[in-house]
Amino acid sequence: MAKYKSEKAANVNNRKLLNKYNMKKKYITVPATCCLVSLISVINAVNVQAAGTSKKVKPAKKVPVYDASVPKPTLTEVRYGKHERQVLDFWKASSDSPTPLVFAIHGGGWRGGSKELIHRFVDTAALLKAGISVVAINYRLVAHAEDVQPPVKVPLYDAARALQFVRSRADEWNIDKNRIAAAGESAGACSSLWLAYHDDLADPKSDSDIARESTRFCCVALKGAQTTLDPKKMKKWTPNSHYGWHAFGKKNFPEFLADREKLLPWIVEYSPYALVSKDAPPTYLFYNTPPDIGKKQKDPTHSANFGAMLKKRCKKLKVKCDVMYPGASKVKYKTPTDYLIAKLNDRSGTSRKK
Repeated sequence: MAKYKSEKAANVNNRKLLNKYNMKKKYITVPATCCLVSLISVINAVNVQAAGTSKKVKPAKKVPVYDASVPKPTLTEVRYGKHERQVLDFWKASSDSPTPLVFAIHGGGWRGGSKELIHRFVDTAALLKAGISVVAINYRLVAHAEDVQPPVKVPLYDAARALQFVRSRADEWNIDKNRIAAAGESAGACSSLWLAYHDDLADPKSDSDIARESTRFCCVALKGAQTTLDPKKMKKWTPNSHYGWHAFGKKNFPEFLADREKLLPWIVEYSPYALVSKDAPPTYLFYNTPPDIGKKQKDPTHSANFGAMLKKRCKKLKVKCDVMYPGASKVKYKTPTDYLIAKLNDRSGTSRKK
């Protein structure tokens, strides 16, 4: 009996200890669980808030910067108009006498791009070393055309205005007005050709010093130039062509081609191929691949077919036009920069002066 009472007492004590342990476990576990749930809730709330914030906050606009190979400009963001894109940068070559100048127009289909892309088509440092000053411009894009028709008129006339502005600063910037050449890539190359071949836009009777200045070049050296904006010619030269519709406010190339007859007056007005005449300046065109007329091209927008057909037309008019590409024979100037240095420092009078 005594043994039974002893075991019973022991069992009671064991149960008390067990209950006490369970109570401790309960009070330890429950708060920890609550804390964990609360922590997860906070994290979820932060994630939801962050997700919501990312939808509302727009990513910062990437500011264009020059390639490391491009020297720091002498003057930056010089305004030639009121719009935020009507600005230019200027590099002044060291010289006691007025220097020639390269006027650089960036590409981007007239829908994008910036002056900071100059390294893609010309070597600024090499030009400065050769005593040639440089200007690189921004211009309004076709998206800024608003009620202007056709939209391509806006970037082209901005380029003309910028050139006139630069000439109006000739004395201040130590520039020789008669030795200004164009450099450009893609749409910027097309703009350069348009200015080179178009009638001079100078207005001698204007009250504006800027408007009285010339819009012509003594020569041009370009990369990947489109020489026509005629969709019919483009398809004939390069069957897989699909460029130019946006310049005339069309939705796509098929619509552009279908409306060609209606657009023909504008096409003629803004196509270098249609504008080139006997007094056109010497032209140097560089492409990444050889021409192959009538055949599809890997890059139809920048095909050497554009250059080959312009050269054929220039030959009839006795206008100097060189078309270069990797593997071309009788290459005198390997790059647009080589050509510009040779021509702008040539005092023999072979380059047309304006």
